Amino acid sequence: MKPKKRTTIYDIAEKLNLTASSVSRALNNSSNVNEDTKKLILKTAAEMNYKRNVLASNLRKGESKTIGVVVPRINQNFFSNVIAGIEEMTYAKNFNLIICQSNESHEKEIKCVNALINQHVDCIIISVAAEGNDYTHLKNVIDHGIQLIQFDRVVEDIDTLKIINDNELATLEAITHLITEGYKRIALLEGPQNLDIFKQRKTGYLKALAQHNLPIVEELIIENAWTKELGAEATRKLLSLPEPPDAIFASTSDFSALGVLEVATSMNFKVPGELGILGYANEPFTELTSPSITTIDQFTHHMGKTIATLYFQETQTKDTTIVPRTISIKPKLIIRASTSKSQVI
Repeated sequence: MKPKKRTTIYDIAEKLNLTASSVSRALNNSSNVNEDTKKLILKTAAEMNYKRNVLASNLRKGESKTIGVVVPRINQNFFSNVIAGIEEMTYAKNFNLIICQSNESHEKEIKCVNALINQHVDCIIISVAAEGNDYTHLKNVIDHGIQLIQFDRVVEDIDTLKIINDNELATLEAITHLITEGYKRIALLEGPQNLDIFKQRKTGYLKALAQHNLPIVEELIIENAWTKELGAEATRKLLSLPEPPDAIFASTSDFSALGVLEVATSMNFKVPGELGILGYANEPFTELTSPSITTIDQFTHHMGKTIATLYFQETQTKDTTIVPRTISIKPKLIIRASTSKSQVI
């Protein structure tokens, strides 16, 4: 069935033999329209099922009341919770939210950003994909006069408001916890080093080893093991070494840590007695595995609310330019059974 044509102010004007400008003024409750005429226009508009084009109206005022969000993956707890936090605040301000995912593809990220620019959004909030090192498309956002806010995965040399976690400190505390529990040969599953968050986590790992006089063993550092499958593959390699690690820190994600746990279980390594496992992000499943997985909570919903709140606070001033700066949120280590070696009897 063919959808009915949307009623416009021109349709109402034609039916009432009035000008479109008169109809527009009446619908906007202008005092320059006779009250009887205004009532007639409003009655006719309701009968014709007229719906105001809010986007067009807002654009005429120089804003769209729409914010775009670009994330690597919507179905990851971290990003979905950030989006939920943003939405809570934008809904309260009568702003619309458009959500796009890059699927870790640089090419798709560019398409998402360009689509949002073409929709005249007021702001684009982004966590960049793992692929790519050319961020011309982000500079293009700024060139179009659209606010750009980066979170979690950010591009340092683009001056915008950035909301991040203190990844280095969180990792330092996590590795210190493992060492305190008696683990000495700790492996690191690291993410793509072109992303600052993974570089910072590696720095925290190296600092913790240095502070406790433990050697850096290159064969215990596995690159790009940041999915469940890659985490499992890395674990098979690590646990097959002549001298395997006694703990594995999946600094990339809890999904990687889940891959570690599954392989360790299949290879009959006792967790946490023979192998400690530590993840990152506090995905809901980490409480449900056996044993439950120690992880790092990034306060994602709070991060989302912080992002939106800062946007609204700063754009309510006369100068609507957001001051480039970095806001850091301290994550929290959530200790569970997978690293509680001292509790094993």
